[in-house]
This record gives sequence, structure tokens and C-alpha cells, in this order.
Amino acid sequence: MIEPASAPPPSPETLNLLGTSLGALIRRPPLAVPPGTSIRAAAQAMREAGASSVMLMEGDRLVGLVTDRDLRNRVVAEGMDLTQPVSGIATADPATLPASASALDALMLMARRNIHHVPVQDGGRVAGMVTATDVSEQQGTSAVFLARGIHGAASVADLVALSARIKPMQQALATAGVSAYGIGHIVTTVTDALTVRLIQLAEADLGAPPVDYAWVAAGSQARMEQTAKSDQDNCLMLHDDFDEAAHGAYFRAFARFVNAGLDACGYVFCPGEMMAQTDQWRQPMRQWREYFRQWVDVPEPMALMLSSVFFDLRAVHGNAALLQTLRQDVLARTRGNTLFLGHLVANALKTRPPLGLFGKITLIRDGEHAHTLDLKHSGVVPIVDLARICALAGGLDAVNTSDRLTAAGEAGTLSPGMARDLRDALEFLSRLRVTHQARQVGSEQAPDNFLKLDELSDFDRGHMKDAFSLVQQMQNVLKSRY
Repeated sequence: MIEPASAPPPSPETLNLLGTSLGALIRRPPLAVPPGTSIRAAAQAMREAGASSVMLMEGDRLVGLVTDRDLRNRVVAEGMDLTQPVSGIATADPATLPASASALDALMLMARRNIHHVPVQDGGRVAGMVTATDVSEQQGTSAVFLARGIHGAASVADLVALSARIKPMQQALATAGVSAYGIGHIVTTVTDALTVRLIQLAEADLGAPPVDYAWVAAGSQARMEQTAKSDQDNCLMLHDDFDEAAHGAYFRAFARFVNAGLDACGYVFCPGEMMAQTDQWRQPMRQWREYFRQWVDVPEPMALMLSSVFFDLRAVHGNAALLQTLRQDVLARTRGNTLFLGHLVANALKTRPPLGLFGKITLIRDGEHAHTLDLKHSGVVPIVDLARICALAGGLDAVNTSDRLTAAGEAGTLSPGMARDLRDALEFLSRLRVTHQARQVGSEQAPDNFLKLDELSDFDRGHMKDAFSLVQQMQNVLKSRY
């Protein structure tokens, strides 16, 4: 097993976002009232309990949630009659999480939904409430408040100002010892929030969309693996009711607005133009089905290059069912398809870990980044490619690389031991990457992926060699298999 990269130890107060279950964060029994309780009585119950929220229960079933913010915005500001039932101001059927979920799960849900209270369920019953304060590692909860600001932003300029906080946020998370897996999820959640707000601003400017669509992230955003150094990969999937003559101008302007906004926020335009504003990647579902049919059935070099981007997709906004239906069709086509998988493996083998003779780490020889190691393309990408191949071979729905490796180990497309070791290698190399970027941000440098070996201890160098050797071993296994 490969150990995590060296990092400053977290303080005793630092919350392990992944290792802490929500059940462990519950501080009191659930505060609940029937839906017919008056607003005044519900507020009094909250005051007496010193709680910032109250759940509305019908027997054992949670039917609503009222928070301090609801009382302020929906009652006091509106001059509402306090004798009215509290159900009239409640959020119906609020989002919940199981007690076994992690603090990171709660953090991401709060950031996505712009909420600060999450009811926790345990075995079909409501166990209690977790708030943003309960998840309160300062570095982690900053993502919740950053997402809240993003949701309320009135302009692209406001979003640009807010996006400047992402790099310091990643630095704080890395310094606090949060895992690379957790940092990737948190940073990507903020990217999702920026994307959604830009979409909302585009619709406010252009009007309601004429047909259903899904704004779909590709690449690292789809995999929930973004860092502070990311370009944008995305596409638009349009309902088959789309007609170019009638609807083309709307979605062309829509995509340009969102892509330009992301670029302004620091997610630079994709060098390969794999973005929704490119006509090729803004198409109705019939065309997307044809794209994937061609890529799988005729895996020529361009198709294999595109597979590294478009076989990692996740719906960020709109009608997610459009993507889900396509994903099911694609996985049915790739499962056990040895011709396609063989070509994918051959393409993946073009990126080998940088190990030379006698296991010596080889560095970039010349150019701007001479004598450094590319942690992204030489370190992380080969594992991403291996996990993608295993997922497509088994028809597995997971998109995140670590989750794909777990699923592959459970499904048998990887041995459980190899799946575990590759996850450890991925976490180790990704952790080196985010820690390297955190040091650069702290020194007011632009973050990149190029590491000098003298930044590493001998201990970390040894584990880096172990990680690269493991990846080579797995590449050889797939080469032999396909």
C-alpha cells in the first residue's frame, strides 16, 4: 500500500471530511413538530431548543423543513400571520442524507443546493440534523459559503470576483490534510456552482430554452477531479425536438455566454475546442448516439483521442435523463467489446509512467519545464486511462476514477488487490499534485503540474517509484489481456 504524500499535519480541530460520518456529527435528538403547528409555536420550539431549524413530521415521515432563514424571509419580511400553519413556509420534502454518509457528502450537498441544513436518516427514521456549522472545518465550509455567494451573484463580473477564491480554498484544504479525492470533489462542486449560475444568467438574458437540454461536463470536471489548474471541457446535449433553423441561434448564443463566462472565471478555453460553443459538440441526441456508435465501432486515432474526454461525462444542469439514456446505450456497446477495448489499451500505452532503466525516474529533458516531472500527464492520467478502460469493459456506470477502480474490483474487471493499490497510487500522486499547487499559490505563483524532484523527500520519491511501477504492471496486464 502506498502512503499519502507528505503534508503539514492537520490541527486537532481539523475535521476529516471523508472519515467522519454524519451520524457522529448529530448533537441532539431531532426537533420536530406536526405540519399543522402554527408558525408562532414552531418558532417558540426552535427558541427553546436553541435550534436554527425544525422538521415537520407526519408520524415517522419527514415532510418539510423550516429554518431561521425561512422565518426571516417568508414570515417577517412578508408580514405573515403567525397563527398560520408552519407548513405554509416550509421547504417540502427536503434533501436528506443517511447517517453513514460522510461530512464531505453533506458539504457537497450544501454547496450544490445552497442550503445549510441537512436532515440525517438512519434506518428509515430521522436521526437528527446536521448544519454547516457542524461540518465546520473552516477550510471545508468555505466551499459552502463560496457556493452561496455564487448562487446569489448578479453578474459575470461578480462570478469572476468569487472565482478568485478557489485557489486559496484549495491551498487551505491541502494544508489541512484533506485527501486529494476530497479536494477534487470540493473544487469541482464550486465549478459546478459557477457553471449553473452562468447558465441561469444566460437564460435570464436570452429567455427560456426552446427545447430540453443537458449541459454536460467532460474530462476532469465530469470525474469530480478538478484542481485549481483546469481548463474547460463541456458539451450540450439537445432533445431530438431541436431544429437548427428554429433553435440554433438560441443555443449558439447560450453556449458562447457560458463558455466565455467560465473562461473569465479562470477555466480557460479548451485548446482542442471541446466545448459547447463548438458546433460539433452542441447537438441533438440522435447525433450524439451516432457519434458514440462511430467511436466504438470504428476506433480510429481521432476517436481514441476523443474517448479520453467524451467517455467521461456528467450532467451539470438541465435534463439529466438525456445523458443517462445515452450512457446506458454506450456501456451496453462497450461491455466486453474486445476490439474497441484493445484499441483503447494501445492508445493508453502511449503514456507510460516516467521510469527509465533500473527504475530511475525520468524527467522532462528540455523546454520551459526541463528537469521537472509532469504530475498530471505522466502521473495521474495513466491511472485515469486504466480506470476508464476497466469501467467500459465491465459496463460500469461510475465516472470518478477512484470510484471506477472500486467498482472494477467489485465487478471482477480488476482484482480487488490491484484495484486497492491503484486507488492508493492515484491518491498519492494526486496528493503530490495538489500539495505542489498549494505551495505555488502560497508563493503567489500560478499553479501548474510540473514538480521538481528536489521538492520531495526521499520517502516520497520511493513511493513515487512504487506508484509508477504499479501502473506499468497494470498496463502490461491489460496489454496482455486485449
